[in-house]
Amino acid sequence: MTKPYESNVVLATREFDVIGTRPIRHDGADKVTGRALYGADFYPVGLLRCKILRSPHAHARIKSMDTSRAEALNGVRAVVTARDLPDGPIDETADLGEGPVSLKYMRNNVLADKKVLYRGHAVAGVAAVSEAVAEEALGLIDVEYEVLTPVMTAPDGLAEDAPVLLTDLREVYGAEEGVTSPNLAKHFRHRLGDLKEGFDRADEIIEREFHTSTVHQGYIEPHSATVLWNADGRITVWTSTQGAFYVRQSVSSILGVPVSRIKVVPMEIGGGFGGKFPVYGEPVAALLSSRTGKPVRIVMRRDEVFEGTGPTCGSHLKVKLGATAGGKIVAAQAYVAFEAGAFPGSPVPYASTAMFAPYDIPNVTVEGLDVVVNKPKTGAYRAPGGPNVSFAFETVVDEMACRLGLDPIELRLLNAARDGSRRVDGTRQSNLGCVEVLEAMRSHPHWSDPLEGPNRGRGVSLALHTHIGFASSCTISVNADGTVNLVEGSTDIGGTRTAVAMQAAEVLGIAAEGVQPSVGDTDSIGFTFGTGGSRTAFATGWAAYEAAQDIRRQMIDRAAKIWEADPDLIEMAKGVIRSKHDPELRMTFKELAGMLNETGSPVIGRGNVNPSGVGGSAIGNIVDIEVDPETGKVDILRYTVVQDAGKAIHPSYVEGQMQGGAVQGIGWALNEEYFYDDDGQMKNSTLLDYRMPIAMDVPMIDTVIVEVANPGHPFGAKGLGEGSIITPPAALANAIHDAVGVRMNRLPMNPGAITRALWKKGSPS
Repeated sequence: MTKPYESNVVLATREFDVIGTRPIRHDGADKVTGRALYGADFYPVGLLRCKILRSPHAHARIKSMDTSRAEALNGVRAVVTARDLPDGPIDETADLGEGPVSLKYMRNNVLADKKVLYRGHAVAGVAAVSEAVAEEALGLIDVEYEVLTPVMTAPDGLAEDAPVLLTDLREVYGAEEGVTSPNLAKHFRHRLGDLKEGFDRADEIIEREFHTSTVHQGYIEPHSATVLWNADGRITVWTSTQGAFYVRQSVSSILGVPVSRIKVVPMEIGGGFGGKFPVYGEPVAALLSSRTGKPVRIVMRRDEVFEGTGPTCGSHLKVKLGATAGGKIVAAQAYVAFEAGAFPGSPVPYASTAMFAPYDIPNVTVEGLDVVVNKPKTGAYRAPGGPNVSFAFETVVDEMACRLGLDPIELRLLNAARDGSRRVDGTRQSNLGCVEVLEAMRSHPHWSDPLEGPNRGRGVSLALHTHIGFASSCTISVNADGTVNLVEGSTDIGGTRTAVAMQAAEVLGIAAEGVQPSVGDTDSIGFTFGTGGSRTAFATGWAAYEAAQDIRRQMIDRAAKIWEADPDLIEMAKGVIRSKHDPELRMTFKELAGMLNETGSPVIGRGNVNPSGVGGSAIGNIVDIEVDPETGKVDILRYTVVQDAGKAIHPSYVEGQMQGGAVQGIGWALNEEYFYDDDGQMKNSTLLDYRMPIAMDVPMIDTVIVEVANPGHPFGAKGLGEGSIITPPAALANAIHDAVGVRMNRLPMNPGAITRALWKKGSPS
């Protein structure tokens, strides 16, 4: 039976007037009435439609390409290929905010040059008067391919005799001495302590291998963009993106155009989860607009989204764990090979440091490998790489608890990371909340309630996600009626307009409804990193805090001018400006706002931050399931997510992030995968065949918000949007073992995989 939904907050931090309340989101009316404008809702005069010709092969050389028949078709206005993109040396790089990336590879992913490296790789773009004409034109482009053998998994790509995807890979990235794989883009090791000494101390040692499949972010709105390359040389891009400035820099780098000539207007976004940072159609539409002088729109079909954009990576992992008889983990070792897709850049660096982060383990080694394969270039997906490594390690932790006869939560508490614990890369951690989350799990009724019936099981898991800070900007202007207008640069995906506005309202002492937030384009607001890395409420909210503090200072100065008083003798609190010594000198924020135009210039505040006070958000899951031993189907009976928010700015949004991430993790665990044949053809590139969870697949998900205040943020907040996706695969794997006695080592754990494991368990051998 599904347990009724419940939500509570434990270990509450200090209370505020606005922070911690649940106002209605500012953009809610437009969203529910259909008035909000998304990527494909902009219709400039003279609009042309763009379609992309994509490779039917996973790996092939382009021997020749002839676009003349397409160009001659009535209604076609332009055709572009990789020849129309700027060329440059292989070692030319662009920094999009997370380190340098090869500009040549960026361009080759937008339009293939000489080789196609995955089914769906863009080859040419057509602009026409209608989508139908553009589609017809694609069939008239003659491409001759030399089909090559595809490489589909990390182990296959690491083989010494594997087909070579990128002949210049070593020239760009190199590899450790002695590594002979032609498709290895990055290879590193992290070491902490003495691994041999640690395993020598262990009474129990477990070694396991794990595999995970490629998974898509599953956003509902497809990629779309409209681009106008104007006669004055200015480029305007209206697009569905998580980062307008990221798009601006990408388009600038790929096309060789200064950023000052590019304006990006972020439209409302129908989901992203990390997958809407890279550009795909924007540079192609820009080239076509330059050729035609008209605005050009591209909107992907669903199969193009699956096959031609960036899913998260498949992976191959090996884990070795050693513990004493009393349950103290003394050594851990991991081999983490991630599929980067066609070009380098999987999330293996983050995943390798996050793998053991929830625990204080003295002796640890992680070997990380970034391997190119004939799949779409990997994109970010909510805590990139976290679910992969957590599935592997948390499954082994659970197995260790079983071997030692220990309670799985108690084992985790015994080894939980605390202030001062070091990650495998040497980083000293603090303010983690791991202990508090585990204690909240242990005391929750879900953990103590009995679970009765055959083939039913309960599983737990723990993870730690560290968010980012990065640059954010915000401006606030005061209106005569006492409200304020707030402009910030972070795309709103999960209600961040309201979360940001609430932090400004708290400083100014006004209601959240008194702040009118909007997301500006790249010409209207200072540089702001994208909406990702669980950073927006934390960092852009901090920018709003600073802008509001600027407003506060100016309002005090204006009151001092009106009262002919010393500003140092005036204070502002809870929306009231008053003299510290004269009780007669008092007015509300609204009253003073109405006097601004009569007493001087407008009051406009600004906040520009690049915060470093990031924190770690611990996440724990408890899940009850029932397995049908005949079909392998898993039914989820009850699910609880416990997460440390630092301070929940808007508890409803926090709960929504926890629940949404859990559902995505459930899909990853039980059903979702890119299903490829031996030729590298994806066989399930529709939402009918790619099986994401629907409402009938999950119960009401209970949430417990733990608050371990982050001293690195004005209100104690931590980023938490990503972490809740990490824990479900391991929690479900552990519940499956508890229910039917089999250990799952592959994702997804679909009915077929579970029945095969049960057959193997029951076979005489």
